[in-house]
Parts: sequence; C-alpha cells; structure tokens
Amino acid sequence: MTSVESNNSAADPRASAVPARPGSDGAGVEVVIVTGLSGAGRGTAARVLEDLGWYVADNLPPELIARLVELGSATEPPIRKLALVMDVRSRFFTGDLSGVTEQLRAAGVRTRVLFLEASDDVLIRRFGFARRRHPLQSESADGTLSAGITAERQRLARVKTAADLVIDTTALSVHQLHRKLEEAYGSGAPTALQVTIQSFGFKYGVPLDADMVFDLRFLPNPHWVPELREYTGQDAVVSEYVLSQPGADDYLRTCRHLIDLTTNGYRQEGKRYMTVAVGCTGGKHRSVAMAEALGEALGEADRDVVRVVHRDLGRE
Repeated sequence: MTSVESNNSAADPRASAVPARPGSDGAGVEVVIVTGLSGAGRGTAARVLEDLGWYVADNLPPELIARLVELGSATEPPIRKLALVMDVRSRFFTGDLSGVTEQLRAAGVRTRVLFLEASDDVLIRRFGFARRRHPLQSESADGTLSAGITAERQRLARVKTAADLVIDTTALSVHQLHRKLEEAYGSGAPTALQVTIQSFGFKYGVPLDADMVFDLRFLPNPHWVPELREYTGQDAVVSEYVLSQPGADDYLRTCRHLIDLTTNGYRQEGKRYMTVAVGCTGGKHRSVAMAEALGEALGEADRDVVRVVHRDLGRE
C-alpha cells in the first residue's frame, strides 16, 4: 500500500483545519477519509481502496492534506481519488474532522467520511488474535483493553455522527467488507481481474506464486525435431506443431474452462490478481505456445486484464 506517515513533532497537534491555498483546484478530485475504531478494519479498507484505484495516505497531518490534493492534481496522470486514513494513533487527529471536510468541500473537492466500527467483544477478540495493545489502553484509568476501547468510542463519537458511511464489521468477513467498499467507492463497473499467464520450464522449478499450474510435458517435444529445435513457442512453426498434436486442443479448452471457473470465484471473493503457470521441460517450446494461445483465448472475453510472460525463454 502506498503510505505516507508523518511524525513531525514541530507541527501543532491541535491543528484541524486545512489552510486554503491560492490557485489550488479541487475540481474532479475525490477524497475519502477512512477512520473508525482500532481493530474494526481500517487497514483492510485501505488495501481495498488501493485495489480500486485510490491513492492511500496514512495519518497525514491536516495542514498537508490540501497540499497533497494540489500536488496530486499536478502529477501526470493526476491523482483524482485520494483516501486518507486517520486514527487516534496520530497526534494530529483531535477527533473532529469538520475543519478538514469543510475546507476540502469549499475547494470543490468531493469529500466523504467512512467510519468503521465493531462490537466490543469482537474488537477484544481481534486484539487478542493480533497480540497487540490498544493505542489508548495505556491512557485508560485501569490500563485494560476494554477501557481503551471505551475511551476510543468516546473520542470518536462526533466523527461517527458526522460520517457519510458507517460500516459495522462485527459480523462481516474480509470478503463481505470488500464487496461493501466496492459498492460504495468503486467505479460502478466490475473491477477487472489481473490475470498473468506465465510459461516456465520444470527443470528450473515451478513458480512459487502460481495459483494454477498446467503441465504440457505430455505433448511431443519440438526439441527433438531438428528443424524446430532453434525456434520457440512464439514462432508460428512451433506453435502450429504443438497445438496440432492429439489432445492439445482439448487441453487448451479444458484449461480455459478451469480458468474461467476459478476467475469467477476469485471475483466473488474480492481477489484481484491471478497467476496461471504453464510448464514444459525447458520453458521454450510447448509451454510458450500454450501460454500464448491461452492468453489470446482469455483476452477475447474482454473482461479481464490478461498478460502473457515467459519466465525461462532464452535460458537454454
């Protein structure tokens, strides 16, 4: 996640307003301020928003927010969707966002506040799993986790009341939260899945990041055909030889079907990346030809972003 943190002790921790900047233009810029209770899912929300195309900044001092909007508008391509994560860990967060939101909206920036919460028992259980202290635990009267959660609820009460969207994550899975955020902050169109088709040679090892692995070693190897040996699976003469072998076309269709089933499930679960590894002995002929054919077949659907890479091509 792209993250910006500041620990500038010289800044005024009571500052809550965004100073106006002459000449700054917030037209067309969207800002989502992500806040809420510790353990309620702010980190997950930030990662989801980044996957949805938002630039994420963590605990940025309020006086720098307008500057970040201005700088983002001047970049190429410009940053039009900015998510700001703010929580009680930051010395700059006083528990009141009205100054920030009013100044941004006055500059023409569409600004929304997302507040995440959960029940006390769920928050306690999550902190127990993570073996972390609550950020306000040491400030509470008895130093207990429950007291820290109570203190944070009180400090953030005004923020919750003013929030544009409140999501209670008590009974939500990560995938359910992902879908809610996609509905609220997505483009409206289904987010494309990034599918990488990677050819490889088994003698160099199976790719560790592969979600699916297909083995082409059952097909005749062009390496043993003298007139094909020096070519690769990217050359038409090798591709035609490989794909014309008995069983090759059925295997291609089966791979395509399995990938379609899997990508449909990945979308439902909120996953955005998938790597399909296609292997042969050396990663030069059969796997390259099949990877190219798979990439072409999947690209025809015009639903996912498909790229084809050849990990071991040229190693022999």
